[in-house]
Amino acid sequence: MTDGQRLFIDGRWVEPDGGHYEVIDPASEENVGWAPEASRDQVHAAAAAAREAFGPWSRTTPEERAAVLARAADIIRGRLEPYARLAQAETGATTGTAYGMQVGVGAARFRRYAKAEPTEWAIPPQINEAGPMGKAAVMGALAVRQPVGVVTCITSYNNPWANPAGKIAPALAMGNTVVVKPAPQDPLSVFRMAEALQAAGVPAGAVNVVCGRSVEVGEAAVSSPDVDMVSFTGSTAVGQRIAEVCGRDMKRRLMELGGKGAALVFDDADLGSAVAGIGTTFSFYSGQICTAPTRVLAQRGVYARLVEQLAGYAGRLKVGDPREPGTVVGPVISAEHRDRVESYVELGRKEGATLVAGGERPPYDRGFYVPPTLLADCTPAMRVTREEIFGPVVCVLPFDEEEEGVALANDSDYGLIDYVWSGDVARAFRVARQLRAGGVGVNTVGRNMEAPFGGFKKSGVGRDVGSYALHAYSEVQAIVWPG
Repeated sequence: MTDGQRLFIDGRWVEPDGGHYEVIDPASEENVGWAPEASRDQVHAAAAAAREAFGPWSRTTPEERAAVLARAADIIRGRLEPYARLAQAETGATTGTAYGMQVGVGAARFRRYAKAEPTEWAIPPQINEAGPMGKAAVMGALAVRQPVGVVTCITSYNNPWANPAGKIAPALAMGNTVVVKPAPQDPLSVFRMAEALQAAGVPAGAVNVVCGRSVEVGEAAVSSPDVDMVSFTGSTAVGQRIAEVCGRDMKRRLMELGGKGAALVFDDADLGSAVAGIGTTFSFYSGQICTAPTRVLAQRGVYARLVEQLAGYAGRLKVGDPREPGTVVGPVISAEHRDRVESYVELGRKEGATLVAGGERPPYDRGFYVPPTLLADCTPAMRVTREEIFGPVVCVLPFDEEEEGVALANDSDYGLIDYVWSGDVARAFRVARQLRAGGVGVNTVGRNMEAPFGGFKKSGVGRDVGSYALHAYSEVQAIVWPG
């Protein structure tokens, strides 16, 4: 159709070979727009354009690249209102989340990488004795970060601004070029990001955006011979398939996958802080976030009070239209995902968990709503305890001694972010170091946006955020010379 979104390939807006599909507002079930369905050939054309642009872009100075990213940040900030309205319509995010955590964080990430950081560092000289490799000498060395090449960025649906920006900005800053494949549920925001980058002066081919519901689109974006690296945020199952393809061709990869965050709450914890932190699972992105503390491990002395307070917290949260003032919990992304979350709640009941809060679909005529749901008396073997639900659902398990709590926390296929609440800071840090997770929050669910981010086990490969992202999107080259 003629009024649908076009693909962005080699600096041009291109009609998709596969036509268009409808993007649905998960709160109202109304049409948001028409997203393009790319063909395999168009994805390959995007990768080829990125390959062609890589040489010139990688040879620009870090300062030139930083200036482009700074302009992009300013443009996004200047268009905050329309961009946030679109993000809200596509994702069902509350107004504050759409403005602050989606578009606002997206702009901030471009601003973060709009500064030239050192790309080389000296290595202490080494004294070599005379031998088969030559005369005695003092050898100097330099480590240099070089761009990887063409990076395919496959992004998640829960945040169509912060997640793509967190990949595109550091990749471009390091001199790479990118092919972006946004999530099919809410891709329109990513095309607005491409418009901002084009207006900021990104050269043709340095940024390309392709889209589609077909698995073929993602497969082509990963397997193209022009692609050197894949950066993926999404489910562990899809990440495993991508890793298999990358392994065959030795492509670099950065993967942020699933999570089942454990929150250990000790008897001496500040319960108000713990309840508020864990409660973000119910509200933030309606639980559609891999870092959420969804698996609560409560020490026996505080277990009953924690369950009671979490149930009260969940019951006070306003569920409904995310555009309405006071709404805290909006819809999940789709009817299919709502059904999936509801099926897990029912499964938990059948497994023997006690439904303490939620469990009933809100009485709205439209929208994909799931109420904040609390399952108590869970056990380690239950599927609701072990599998990522990706919705506003919290499971609570009791434990007695510290050692048991740590063992329960580590008894998971995942290891993205765990949490510890305790009034004894020494114990909290002692426990944190024993947790097999890429990050641990001590008495907080807050993040330091310069700290490395990534997972242990099946929660991912590699680290990004802050300067760690510049490492992630680069290769390290060693240059050695006789002193």
